[in-house]
Amino acid sequence: MSPTAEKIRAANVRYHDLAAEHYDSKWGISYGQVGRAQVLGKLRKALGREPGVFDRGLEIGAGTGYFTLNLMRAGVLREAVATDISPGMLSALSASASELELPVETRECEASSLPFEDDAFDIVFGHAVLHHLPDLAGAFREFRRVLRPGGVVAFCGEPSKHGDRISALPKRGALVVAPLWRALMGAGPRPSSNGAGPNEEDRLEGVVDVHAFTPGELTGQVRAAGLEEVRVSGEELAASLFGWVNRTLEATAEPTEVPWAWRVYAHRGYLLLQRLDRSLLEPRLPAALFYNLLVSARAPA
Repeated sequence: MSPTAEKIRAANVRYHDLAAEHYDSKWGISYGQVGRAQVLGKLRKALGREPGVFDRGLEIGAGTGYFTLNLMRAGVLREAVATDISPGMLSALSASASELELPVETRECEASSLPFEDDAFDIVFGHAVLHHLPDLAGAFREFRRVLRPGGVVAFCGEPSKHGDRISALPKRGALVVAPLWRALMGAGPRPSSNGAGPNEEDRLEGVVDVHAFTPGELTGQVRAAGLEEVRVSGEELAASLFGWVNRTLEATAEPTEVPWAWRVYAHRGYLLLQRLDRSLLEPRLPAALFYNLLVSARAPA
């Protein structure tokens, strides 16, 4: 039997509260030049143009602030509101915003029930969030409601059905070789898992990931909400395969014992393969083949 919306919500809150403390290090999130370049590149790809400047933006499922904070530092967002259902994630975001001296409002709320007035934002955006939402249709109706006429939605990092199936292969392979990898790295097993099975965070991942999309399914959801000029594109194939192997290996180890040299190798390798994807694969292959989908649209003017 499929989990109820209430169970999915509770699992999402717990999963992201658990992940908040190590989320930035796990995913290589930064708020310097590299982080800004990555976020701007994703938004540019989603929109199919240079982003320009938005007076007021709303991030859905903002997590620790990867998109909001980098877009503000890049001058793309003048004012931002970051939402999430995880108090832990919003706390981490607020701490980073304070350190970076960025004025960001945070709100703990559901994507399908936003506590904002109509026509309140110039852009509604998010990264790796749509696949967590049990009421996707209701969420897109809310995005449309709070957008000003001519405003845009832009969501990046959503798993494609084909890419989701592909990602299972490197994950399984990495788990098989994880004991040998930890021995080579001189790292012990993560205490919560003892190196012999998934911990609570890993187990919850199977509940919180509700959707994987085809380009047609995403397009249909967006159009049904009354949005126009829908654009769906794909990104990351080689980089995703490489990244999933490394992140699965790292998830089995005590985080403080993973060598810094390994983290540098994993991060630089990922960036190198991202460039390969962008220059060689993304311009030539259909969006459905990639691990991540990006979608954008515009509210009627």
